[in-house]
Amino acid sequence: MRFVTGFCSETGIAKKINQDSLCIKQAQTPEGEIVMAVICDGMGGLSKGELASATVIRGFSDWFVTELPAIVRRCELESIPEQWTRLVEEQNQKLWEYGRANRVELGTTLTAMIIFEQGKYFIAQVGDTRAYELGIHIAQLTEDQSYVAREVKRGNMTPEQARIDSKRNVLLQCIGASAHVMPEITQGTARTGNSYLLCSDGFRHELREEEMLRAVNAGDISDSTAITHLLTEMVHLNEERGEKDNISALLVHIK
Repeated sequence: MRFVTGFCSETGIAKKINQDSLCIKQAQTPEGEIVMAVICDGMGGLSKGELASATVIRGFSDWFVTELPAIVRRCELESIPEQWTRLVEEQNQKLWEYGRANRVELGTTLTAMIIFEQGKYFIAQVGDTRAYELGIHIAQLTEDQSYVAREVKRGNMTPEQARIDSKRNVLLQCIGASAHVMPEITQGTARTGNSYLLCSDGFRHELREEEMLRAVNAGDISDSTAITHLLTEMVHLNEERGEKDNISALLVHIK
């Protein structure tokens, strides 16, 4: 497997500050190449949402550099769910205590994905940022922790109703907004030839999943520059359709 990545993050047409944060980390190890992609959508007054999302991104970035090498060396990939759960809890505690000390409310969503050359992947999820797998079809790999997603799952609302409901941005949990958080950790197998898209909710409000799939499958994803250009075009299409939120996405393509 060989990983090709790209990203785009823009403030959008209405907001003054981009509270989304993201990172892509890649490493070549004796066990093969590894890529980690993380996206966070912050919330809070003024720059506090940006602080929350950037804090969690920094926490995962530091983990990739300081903790992951030993995990790979000891062949202990199955310890990652436990480590990521602890990492999210630590970041939540840090932001929760900061908010209480400064009398501000802040928080952030999280979608983190790590893929190993052998194909195994792990995903950590809090909130309503998403991860998709794009191949012949498109599949949502994460489950939104939001009011409308819960109502759809219970059969009280259709997906179409959820798209336009006034409570579509109400989260059941996020990192930093309460004393406790419980990330959802999932795992699976990545496939050569497929792409993995992580995005904030601003990227998907005005774009249908079929449009995402068609754009990626028909577009140039041969290198990082091409992927970034493709995602930028998709972000601009969201803006043309009136999306007012920050808009961010990153893509990992497997050759």
